[in-house]
Amino acid sequence: MRKKRILFICRHNNGRSQIAEAYLKKFAGEELEVESGGFEPAEKVNPLVVEVMKEEGIDLSDKKPQKVFQLFKESNLYDHVITVCEESEGECPVFPGITKRWSCPFPDPAAVEGAPEERIAKVREIRDMIKNWLLYPAEGTFSFKALIEK
Repeated sequence: MRKKRILFICRHNNGRSQIAEAYLKKFAGEELEVESGGFEPAEKVNPLVVEVMKEEGIDLSDKKPQKVFQLFKESNLYDHVITVCEESEGECPVFPGITKRWSCPFPDPAAVEGAPEERIAKVREIRDMIKNWLLYPAEGTFSFKALIEK
């Protein structure tokens, strides 16, 4: 049986979508194929995101943001496409095949302000919001557990 394929999208693919991709790979193991992309990919993952994910035992230091339209051009098929930022919802391409689309916006780690310790604390909060959303989804929203239990 074919594995379900999941794509997370945010503007720069250097924060929210990277966190969601990393956690879902960790939680679902080999049960799902998971990727992420952005409309205007950054050169690298946000260093604050790398730091807070390292606290969780996940190393994103060598992860390279990728362009969502490149994935589209490659005719990749996804069962679920999830935008994790509001500003990207209207720009998401329609991928071939039958795809369920979801929107679950989170604050942008790149937009946090304050002293260094305040910024890292805010990025931890965003990380934890994404982790909790994946582990404890609201009824009627995306649930990876429902996918792997089928």
